[in-house]
Amino acid sequence: MYPDHTHRPPTEWAVEVHQPTPLPPAAVVPAPVVPVQPGTVSAVASIVLPDGRVVTGYAIEPTRPEPVAVKPAVSRTAVNVALGGVGFLAVCGGLLLLTSFIAALTAFITQLIILAAVIFGGWIAVQLFSAHGHRGAGTTVNIRKAVIKRNHFHG
Repeated sequence: MYPDHTHRPPTEWAVEVHQPTPLPPAAVVPAPVVPVQPGTVSAVASIVLPDGRVVTGYAIEPTRPEPVAVKPAVSRTAVNVALGGVGFLAVCGGLLLLTSFIAALTAFITQLIILAAVIFGGWIAVQLFSAHGHRGAGTTVNIRKAVIKRNHFHG
């Protein structure tokens, strides 16, 4: 519906049509290219158009792809695993030597204890069975003079 609540447009609405004004075609002449030595291009470049206008702007260098990192022939994971294996073998060898050392030390201490027991036991045996012992301290029993009555020993 329209503002006057009818189904017809009001007559005071005027429609104006604007047509664009065509520009005269410009002669397509390539812009002059000034030969420049490579590596001497300035940061700001200027181009003179055929109608005499000068356009100034920054020179855009073409994008270069980033260099691809050279991968080593052997992966780092493989190198780490190999080094871990070498370290494990070195530790196992060291533990084997340590175990052998502990076993030898245990055998040596055991032999020292046995030697001390033999020497001390021999000394005690000599003290008990020697004729040079303390004679007054013990009781001497003469079995030949003893009388045995009814399975009872009287000495």
